[in-house]
Amino acid sequence: MALAELDLPGGPFTLRKAGASDVGPVLALLADDQLRAGVDSAAIEDRDPYDRAFQAIDADPAQLLVAVVTTAHEVVATMQLTFIPGLARGGATRLQIEAVRVRSDLRGNGLGGAMITWAINEGRRRGAQLIQLTSDGSRAAAHRFYKRLGFEASHVGFKLFL
Repeated sequence: MALAELDLPGGPFTLRKAGASDVGPVLALLADDQLRAGVDSAAIEDRDPYDRAFQAIDADPAQLLVAVVTTAHEVVATMQLTFIPGLARGGATRLQIEAVRVRSDLRGNGLGGAMITWAINEGRRRGAQLIQLTSDGSRAAAHRFYKRLGFEASHVGFKLFL
């Protein structure tokens, strides 16, 4: 089922909920990233952890893994949305946007902006009062992109790998 149709240069494109058959192509998009090279890899021998993660995402109504496909059903972009209810900010629901990737040859055609605009509208539709995302500190172009879309750099993030 289509979530949205986007008529852009290099398109048209369809945003849809990702299915199990999209795991490999999504992993390929995640692996095609200089910062993440070698960490997220579609060539990894053991796909079981990825398939289990997909099953958990797919079963959770607070999660939405989006696949963006061409008319030939080729996955060319992705993002994951997580709706987080909370007690802070008057019981506000937050929309967390993660793992936004657009295939390298399609960057600059408006697809990423259209995806984020759709996510913002989906957040509103689902009652989110705040949208948040993180971006590696070295991704200057991504930071400019998000600022153009109205996001503000407001917090310092921390991670603890277990």
